[in-house]
Amino acid sequence: MRIWEQLTVIDRRIIYLLLALVVLLPLIIKPKITVRISEPVRSAYNAIEQLPPGSVVMISIDFDPSSAPEVQPMLIAILRHCFKKELRVILTGQLALGLPIGEIALNQVAPEYNKTYGRDYINIGYRPGYTAMMVGIGREIRDFFKTDYRGVSLDSFQFMRSVRNYNDIALLVSLAHGAVADAWIQYAGARFNQKIIVGCTGVNAPGMFQYYRAHQIEGIIGGLQGASEYEALVGKPGSATLGMPAQSTAHGLLIILLIIGNIGFLIARKRLRK
Repeated sequence: MRIWEQLTVIDRRIIYLLLALVVLLPLIIKPKITVRISEPVRSAYNAIEQLPPGSVVMISIDFDPSSAPEVQPMLIAILRHCFKKELRVILTGQLALGLPIGEIALNQVAPEYNKTYGRDYINIGYRPGYTAMMVGIGREIRDFFKTDYRGVSLDSFQFMRSVRNYNDIALLVSLAHGAVADAWIQYAGARFNQKIIVGCTGVNAPGMFQYYRAHQIEGIIGGLQGASEYEALVGKPGSATLGMPAQSTAHGLLIILLIIGNIGFLIARKRLRK
């Protein structure tokens, strides 16, 4: 087989081996990278940074384990930012499978800042019928969430006694991998003028820019890149910062393989024509 023909039929085992190497090596070496902060991520950061201490932030876990590698680092970085700013956090979610992920993040971050459940944060859990619930919170949150996820009455927690609806929630954070973020913007943002920031997977991020440019959301944290930017702003590098070099080298390898394959194809086609 001629060399240009070999370029078009590289053994897939070689490709998998190369991909494994370019992913594993950066994770082992842990090279230092410079993170450039984009405007949408800085805007999302500023939306939290400008809140006065004691303000209430509602974080909605709108992703499941399949998207956790991209979105979970955003959740951890945002929780660190909120607790550092002495903000109160209400955790909820529109995907039942996502709530345990949110609880894991709370259990990780809260002890770092000596935060106490019920005084500094609360997990109100999941309720079905998310669009009706989004509208209902505009009237009274207790119409849907009378208790937290453990079954304890919301009024037994001091800071929750003053939280009735969106008027008492300074900022809503939707961490999503699908259309739930759109629903928050349409039902909570447009109808009740609730301030919102969105963190989402890289594939969903482009669809959020229409809302950002129309000033319907305060900022966007998009994909692993956005998560690493937010970690840099918070000053706590985490899994997103660690994963960015591996993701970049993997993308680079795929681009190189595409170029090689196309060069081989063009040469082979030219030879056949002759």
